[in-house]
Amino acid sequence: MSHIGKLPIVVPQGVTIKIEGVHVAVKGPKGQLSFDISEGIAVSVAEGQLQVQRSGNALRQKALHGLTRAILANLIVGVTQGFKKELELEGVGYRVQQNGKDLKFQLGFSHDVAYPSVEGIVLKADGQTKVIVEGIDRQKVGQVAADIRNLRPAEPYKGKGIHYAGEVIRRKEGKTGKK
Repeated sequence: MSHIGKLPIVVPQGVTIKIEGVHVAVKGPKGQLSFDISEGIAVSVAEGQLQVQRSGNALRQKALHGLTRAILANLIVGVTQGFKKELELEGVGYRVQQNGKDLKFQLGFSHDVAYPSVEGIVLKADGQTKVIVEGIDRQKVGQVAADIRNLRPAEPYKGKGIHYAGEVIRRKEGKTGKK
């Protein structure tokens, strides 16, 4: 049995789960998300808990058992609380501005970099050096945050660039030059 897959998921008040064959739809106060489960995995709801079972002991089914349970747990958290990632800009002249729903970055290039808004994701510029990415889909929030970070990843010598809040940038020693 998968250590993660065998754990039941507690379904909070205000969340409804609809299972139609392989399609699972989760609806809550923040929105609605859905997921298609893989072959050999079964999902059931009983007494306010969501249970994930597998039909066999094949290596693929074992892997999908825990994965399916984790994804369904993330759907429930997403429709009740949502997900949030914070990014910070570090460097002289590195700034971000809110431009409607879009963001406009000044990252040391000869031109400003515009980042368009993504459906289901809220982008906020908190001051001039912080970006907040919020949404109900954990995968989408993480992907948008990673895309923004890749506009100018933090470099290891001075730490200039975009990095996650709390991320430690390992610094390298520069050239020693003359002795």
